[in-house]
Amino acid sequence: MRKNIIFYIMVIGGLGLLLWIVLQQGKTLEINKGITEVLLIQKKETGSIFNELLHNLQHPLPIFILQMLSIISIGRLLGWLLGKIGQPAVIGEIIAGIFLGPSLMGLFFPAFSTFLFPATSLPNLQFLSQIGLILFMFIIGMELDVNELRKNAHTAVIVSHASIICPFFLGVGLAYFLYPAYAPNVPFSAFALFMGIAMSITAFPVLARILQERGLTHSSLGTTVITCAAVDDVTGWCLLAVVIAVIKAGAITGSLITLFFSVGYILLMFFGVKPLLKHFANRYFTHETIKKSILPLFFLMLLLSAYLTEIIGIHALFGAFVAGIIIPSNFDFRKVLVQKIEDISLILLLPLFFAFSGLRTQVGLLNTPNLWAICLVVIIVAVAGKLAGSAIAARFVGHSWKESLSIGVLMNTRGLVELVILNIGYDLGVLSPELFTMMVLMALATTFMTGPALDMIKSI
Repeated sequence: MRKNIIFYIMVIGGLGLLLWIVLQQGKTLEINKGITEVLLIQKKETGSIFNELLHNLQHPLPIFILQMLSIISIGRLLGWLLGKIGQPAVIGEIIAGIFLGPSLMGLFFPAFSTFLFPATSLPNLQFLSQIGLILFMFIIGMELDVNELRKNAHTAVIVSHASIICPFFLGVGLAYFLYPAYAPNVPFSAFALFMGIAMSITAFPVLARILQERGLTHSSLGTTVITCAAVDDVTGWCLLAVVIAVIKAGAITGSLITLFFSVGYILLMFFGVKPLLKHFANRYFTHETIKKSILPLFFLMLLLSAYLTEIIGIHALFGAFVAGIIIPSNFDFRKVLVQKIEDISLILLLPLFFAFSGLRTQVGLLNTPNLWAICLVVIIVAVAGKLAGSAIAARFVGHSWKESLSIGVLMNTRGLVELVILNIGYDLGVLSPELFTMMVLMALATTFMTGPALDMIKSI
């Protein structure tokens, strides 16, 4: 022990002395290069320690870390509070985004809002939130049980497509009246088609979480709704891809080339990439673990799929969704892959999307009774189309009125997926800031009403 201490002191002391000698000799090199004067000038410009700390606070990295801390902590807090009254945590996270945006914090604490979310930081926030969304859509694709879809395909397709067609038609009809005064400078077909698809979406992940919390996942109602929502998701995203192609092309005829490439992409993914992934999964998946050597292949496939659909013109999120669907259907394999991605996506990156959406949501723009009346009409049309369309179709295929109404209420849940669609519309220039805000409030209202409406139906 004593020998080790002596050796340690000799090594540290000897090297420390040599280091001091080198640094002292190095000062002569500074004088020869004229560095001393430059350093003195920099020291005068730097000023006090307080100014240095203030400068560090305004650096992009500390600001981004502070944004992350604020977004995640407030989102978790509001999610926990709303969970106490039976609401899904996602509502709290959406409200947290609105709270941090110009509607609340920007209104009452504008200086702090500008400091926390400077304009120069927003592009980075947007791109990171898009990475979170790509991972999230990849997870949604993997969570779709294709075998379950086949078992209940007949009932699910009828209910799901009715729940899309009815609100889609009402959305297009509403667009006819909103277009003259409230639509941006875009063709009517683009605006109307997007309003239709925005009214038609069901939030598959939020719906699944509600069913799980209520113990309905494996019930007859739960199985039916999950299957319908899955069909709704697949159909809705395919329709959205078509709508995006039309919007970017400017006309339906001009989108045919985009649709041609889209069909080619889908055929490539299902008949070329999927068998290859199945081969690798069977070879490298053992004992509920995925070998690290093969894991990058799946992430490269995800990124390449998202890249191709973005280049084609139908958005990167559609590519991530398709990439999730073609992951080998071995349940354990998908489960392990989801576990590796879910935490970083849902906890760290996805809240950035809520915050970015909140920064775009300006409730203050609805500053007249007329605008609030239109917002109410938007909510009524959305609820009437989705709930009534689903309930009537469910009743037609043999469900009781009580079950049919429950299916309608659950299919009316929009939540996070609706926000994804709305942000796509905002980026494409189809939604004005006022309409974007109305649609966000609609997404909140339709999701918030799910729990109380189910309780009311149950008590009948």
